[in-house]
Amino acid sequence: MTPRTPGTRKVGLVGWGAIGRVVGTALAAHRIPGAALECLVDNRPLGDSAPAPHVTFEEALRRCDLIVEAAGQDVVRAWGERVLTSGTDLLIASTGALTDQDLAERLLAAGPGRVYFTGGAVGGLDLLQAVRALGPLHEVRLTTTKLPATLEQPWMDEELLTRLRTATGPVEVMAGTARDIPAKFPRSTNVAASVALAVGDLDTVRVRVVADPGAHHTRHVIEASGPHGTYRFDVAHLPDPGNPATSQVVPHAVLRSLAALAGRTGQIL
Repeated sequence: MTPRTPGTRKVGLVGWGAIGRVVGTALAAHRIPGAALECLVDNRPLGDSAPAPHVTFEEALRRCDLIVEAAGQDVVRAWGERVLTSGTDLLIASTGALTDQDLAERLLAAGPGRVYFTGGAVGGLDLLQAVRALGPLHEVRLTTTKLPATLEQPWMDEELLTRLRTATGPVEVMAGTARDIPAKFPRSTNVAASVALAVGDLDTVRVRVVADPGAHHTRHVIEASGPHGTYRFDVAHLPDPGNPATSQVVPHAVLRSLAALAGRTGQIL
């Protein structure tokens, strides 16, 4: 257990998968000053390798002042409001849940806990937020390209699944807005929600999801334009080897957000 000092954030980590293992291991190794791993929440047995007590969600709320969600959109829907009303802060990795406008409004209205989200696998969100202060962007486009197997979903019909499984080059899987796409791909398109949250409008962000059997990197291309300028961000990440639906960088983005919440000084960006 990480030693605590007065003012240390007591962190409850929800999820011990590709994201949670990296985040929890870093916290247990004392790599985030001002934050201590208090407990883990997961609906699976964790065995003896877990670096903190494995507890229920209710117990985590009693023990912690910050919950880090690293387990998917369903956790945000089921527990987000309860976390905040208990007085505990919530850091959300699965930002796609916030495209549900009713849920987002309930979370923003709940308290006294505060809700935060991390940008995850995409950059440029701080600039888009700054530009938004000058006036609305006229057009925002996001193209996400991933390996076909990471995009397969239960709602897909056989024709689409066959196109994905037999693709020899890029195939457009779906196009829509940031309001629609994250719900269709709950583990693969949180970036769309993050961009929309930065822009401030779910319907302005047009999203294309592309499957490419040659996509050794997960790629996100953001193109935005407005009366004050044009912007383009192009990022390509290695997928996580244990869960190719997410990028290796995502847990490190969560850790960066944790460091900011824990009060790291001398840093703006």
